[in-house]
Parts: sequence; C-alpha cells; structure tokens
Amino acid sequence: MRKIQIIKNFFQQNEIAPRKIVKLEQIHSVNISIPDTLHLGDVEILEESDGVITQEKGVMLTVHTADCVPILFYDPVGQIIGASHQGWRGSVKNMVANMIMRMTDLGSNPIHIQMSIGPAIGMCCYTVDMDRHILFMEEMERFEKHILKPHGGEFLLNLARLNYELALEAGLPRRNIDYFPFCTSCDDKRFYSYRRQYKKYPAEFGEMMGYIMM
Repeated sequence: MRKIQIIKNFFQQNEIAPRKIVKLEQIHSVNISIPDTLHLGDVEILEESDGVITQEKGVMLTVHTADCVPILFYDPVGQIIGASHQGWRGSVKNMVANMIMRMTDLGSNPIHIQMSIGPAIGMCCYTVDMDRHILFMEEMERFEKHILKPHGGEFLLNLARLNYELALEAGLPRRNIDYFPFCTSCDDKRFYSYRRQYKKYPAEFGEMMGYIMM
C-alpha cells in the first residue's frame, strides 16, 4: 500500500470513488497537514507529515503501516475526519493529543470524536533498549504500568496502549475508542510486519492501509 496505483486499484475494485486521495509522507514526526482541495490531480502527497485532517467531503485520507500505530478520527457532529501515523517517536511526542487539539481548533469537541486504533506491533513482540526506556520514562512515566514491562536486559513496550491512554488523557470518552487487539508481528496470516519481513524482503516488504472519507 505504499504505491499509489495499488491504492487506486483497491478503491476502484471496491467501488469507492474519492475525488481526491491524500497520502502522508510519514517521516516519524508530529507534523499535521490539511490537504489543499483545490490542488490539481486526484492524488496529493503531504510532504513531511504524519497526520492529516479535513472537513471536506469525498477526500480520502490514508495512512500506511507495518508495525507502527495507525489511527483514524471522526467527529460526526463537527463533520471532521483525520488520520495519523504513530511510531515510537510520534507516540512519545503525543501525536494523538496534537491531532485532537487540531480538530478542536476546527470546531470539534473531544467528547464527540470517535477514534480507531488499527493493527500494530504488540507488547509481546516490541522490545526497546535501556536508552529508549529512559526516553519513554522521561515523557510518559505516568503510564509506566500500562506500557512497559522488563524483559531480560530490555523492556517490552505497548505502543497501541500508550496511544489509547493518551487519547483518554486528551478528553476522549472511553466508549469512543476502538482498540484493535492483535499483534502485526505475531499474526503473519493477516498482517504485514516491518520487523518480521524487512530483513528477508528489504525492497518488497508489505504495508497495510487505513483509510477514512466522508
């Protein structure tokens, strides 16, 4: 799903007809963009962005992942949608709160925002070294019991749970958050995984796509 033509083919085969497809460059930042709906062409790639928000109908927002955390946002009252990509850098910098804040700036109320956390690598498979553990403790110590577990000389990290907790902290009701419970690294029947596949297929490893459109 990194390739534009595959994305176009997918929508065509499923009889989905967006007037514009928006794709993120995804540089592991917390940069959020709003697409230019007057931009010529049926595809817009948002450079240096890991999040996108729009109030426009018929604009398809996409996010591609293969272990990182994909999140989709929808405010049915304010009629605003968003999509974001959270690796460990985006998670520790609280991309989720930034997305909710930007949606609020456009008129959303956090109590109306619905959020779906898509398939990502689980705590069972994601290990981090002491240096990264220290970084997470500096920024996210309040969530330590939910997201970190000692594992030999390293630590197991739960990125999806961290983003869930950050969304609650930013004001989303628990009932508004859909939390995908499976691990992309473990489940090789249904999911692609960067950690599982990259060493074997560095040029051809697969990625999945999350998408949302009004």
